Amino acid sequence: MDLEETAGESPQAELTSPEAGSQLFWACWAAAAAFGCYFCMYAFRKPFTAARYAESAYAGIGFKTMLVTSQVAGYMVSKFIGIKIIAEMPAHRRGGMIIRLIISAEVALIAFGLVPRPWNAVCLFANGLSLGMVFGLVLGMLEGRRLTEALTAGLCASFILADGVTKTVGAWLLRVGVSEEWMPSLAGALFLPGLGLCVAMLMRIPAPSQRDIAARARRSTMNRSQRWSLVARYATGLIPLTVMYLMVTIVRSIRSDYAPEIWRGLGNAAEPATFSTSEIWVVLGVLVVNGGAVLIQDNRRAFFTSLATCAFGFGLLATTLLARSHGSLDDFAFMVLVGLGLYLPYVAMHTTVFERMLAMTRETGNIGFLMYIVDSIGYLGFVAVMVAHNFAPQANDLVGLLINACWSAVLVSAGCLIVSWQYFRTLNCAPILAPASVVMEPAEGLA
Repeated sequence: MDLEETAGESPQAELTSPEAGSQLFWACWAAAAAFGCYFCMYAFRKPFTAARYAESAYAGIGFKTMLVTSQVAGYMVSKFIGIKIIAEMPAHRRGGMIIRLIISAEVALIAFGLVPRPWNAVCLFANGLSLGMVFGLVLGMLEGRRLTEALTAGLCASFILADGVTKTVGAWLLRVGVSEEWMPSLAGALFLPGLGLCVAMLMRIPAPSQRDIAARARRSTMNRSQRWSLVARYATGLIPLTVMYLMVTIVRSIRSDYAPEIWRGLGNAAEPATFSTSEIWVVLGVLVVNGGAVLIQDNRRAFFTSLATCAFGFGLLATTLLARSHGSLDDFAFMVLVGLGLYLPYVAMHTTVFERMLAMTRETGNIGFLMYIVDSIGYLGFVAVMVAHNFAPQANDLVGLLINACWSAVLVSAGCLIVSWQYFRTLNCAPILAPASVVMEPAEGLA
C-alpha cells in the first residue's frame, strides 16, 4: 500500500479496517490515561483557591493574592524552563518525570501547612514550579496522531472540569473542619493513587504509527538551534498568536483563581457544587467544537478552522458581555458563557493550531515546545496583572476586573487573529503527503 493512499484515509474509514478494534482500544486507553493524569494533577494545584484566607493582609497585599501570585509565579518559571526541557525530553523518561514532579508538589503543600503565614506563600511557589511541566509531558504522548485533536480535547477537558471539581473538594474539606493551611495537601493526597495508575497507563500508549506520521509529520526532540530556527521562520504568524494567547490566559486565570470571589461579587455565594456544575457545561461545548477538528483531514483547512474557532470564541465572549450589560443573563449563564468564550480559543491552541501548523508545514519538532513559549508569556502576563491590580483603587472589585479584562482580550485578539490569518494564508507550505515511493507497513498502535 502506498503512503499517499494511506494518508488520504479518514479516521471514520479506518475504524472499519481489520485493525479497528485495536485502534479503538488504544484511542480510548490514551484518552482515559491523559484525562485522568491531568485531572489528578489539578488536585495538587487548585484546591487552595476554594479558601478565602480572609482578614489576612501583609504589607497591604491580601494573603490570597500573595498565594495566587506566588503559585502562578512558580508555574510561570516552570513554563520558561519547560521550553528547553519539554522540547528535549525523550518519550521513555516522561512517566518517571511526572511522578517526581507530583511528589515534589505534594511535599510543598505539606510544607504550606507547617510554615506560618505569610512565609508559607513561598511553598506555593515551589508547588507551581513542580507542576508547570506536567502538561507538556502528557501532551507529548498524544501529539502527531490522526486522532490528536480528539485526544488532546479530552486532555484539555480534564483541566476545565478539574478546575471546578478540585475547588469543590477543597470547599468540602473546609466544611468538614480541615484548616485552610492543611486542606491543599489533604486534597492532593486523595488523588495520589489515581494519578499513579494513570501515569502507568500513559507509559503503555504505543508510539505513532507510520500512517500517523504520514498524515501529521514525524515528531521529535529539538535542540536549541532547531527550536529558535523554527520560531524565526514563522515569527510573523506566531507573535500575534502568542499575544492572543497571553490575553486569554490572563482572563482565564482571573476567572479560575478568583472564582469564589467573583461569584460573591455577582451576588451569588456559590455552593461547592456550583464550581463543578458550571464547568461541566463549558467542557461539553469545548469537546464538541475543538475535538471535532479531528474529522478534517486536510491540515491546512483544519488549521484555519481552528483560527475560526478562536474568532467564534471571542465573538461569543463579546455577545455575553453585551447581554450581561443589558440584564439579559443570570449569574450562572454569564459565568458559563464567559468560560466557553475563553476556553474555545484557549483549547484550540492546545489541540489544533500548533498540531496542524507542524503537520501542514512538515516541520520536524514538537508542539510542546511551541505551547511552552506561549504558556510562559501568558503566565508572565497574569502575574503582572495581579501585582498591578492589588495596588489599584478598586482592588477588591474582581467582577469589574474580569469584565474589563474580557473586553481587552476581545479587542486585542481580534487584531492578532487578522494578522496571523493573513500571514499563514499566504504561506507556501510543503506538500502534505510524503513521497509515494515509501511503502506502508500495517497500521500499529494508536491511530
